[in-house]
Amino acid sequence: MAVQAEHNPSPEPERPVRLRRLLPPGDPATVAEIVEQLGLWQRPVSASPLPRVLLNMVSTVDGRATIGGRSGPISDRADRELFHGLRTAADAILVGAGTVRTERYGRIIRDEERRRLRAERGLSDEPLACIVSGRLALDIDIPLLADPQARVVIVTPSPASLPATAAHVEYVRAEREGHLDLAAALSELRSRFGVQLLLCEGGPHLSLALVAAGLLDELFISLSPRLAGGEAASGEALRILAGPELERPLELGLLGALEYDSQLFLRYGLSDRACAGGSATGSGSVAGGDSEERSPGASG
Repeated sequence: MAVQAEHNPSPEPERPVRLRRLLPPGDPATVAEIVEQLGLWQRPVSASPLPRVLLNMVSTVDGRATIGGRSGPISDRADRELFHGLRTAADAILVGAGTVRTERYGRIIRDEERRRLRAERGLSDEPLACIVSGRLALDIDIPLLADPQARVVIVTPSPASLPATAAHVEYVRAEREGHLDLAAALSELRSRFGVQLLLCEGGPHLSLALVAAGLLDELFISLSPRLAGGEAASGEALRILAGPELERPLELGLLGALEYDSQLFLRYGLSDRACAGGSATGSGSVAGGDSEERSPGASG
């Protein structure tokens, strides 16, 4: 009598990728191990009125931050794991309205294991979702705003408010001369919401505003082993920073380098915070409209 084949159970979950550590050198490590070693769970006492600000972006080798208006086509598995690993350790996520619209942002952390890990570290279940918007041009059916469990802060210079949403929404209003005062907004996120570690996920115009204002502490960039071509002037070939040229180039210091399947993951510290000036607004202000947020920059 033939034995009936056993029903194949659901496939085992993928094991976490192990990234090769180039600088500082060391044994291959998972994203969770890397986040631990970087001290991102720590909240050292600081007299600064501002949070520590990290920027996480993805780029092709020839500098494209998006393909077809989205970052997904240049993001791979290891990049996505790092994307979620950095999110897991942050107090808040800062992102432009254009990125939220284009990438259809949902809950910041859906995975219950990650939420449990945060609780064990004394953090809230998930980071605060902070959306930078000049005109509040946000559809309330965006998954993040349609989720009744989501905690959202709208960072804006506008006195207006969104229509009623399922998500719990609060506002940080920081206006100066018709523009968003980013420095004042970040200071309020620190004092009012207790944000000590702020992770920005773009887009490129918001990223430039943080750099020009001297508000960025570290850059995490995933360098995708791809060439895409395209002209930046078309608006479809944005780089990780988009907008007016800085008065002078900003020097970075390489803090770490990882590799997985030909993709490089570089971590830079900003060695010169005084890059303000020129037409790239150095006062920490962002134009009142949403034009600076028209393209996505989140990696994954």
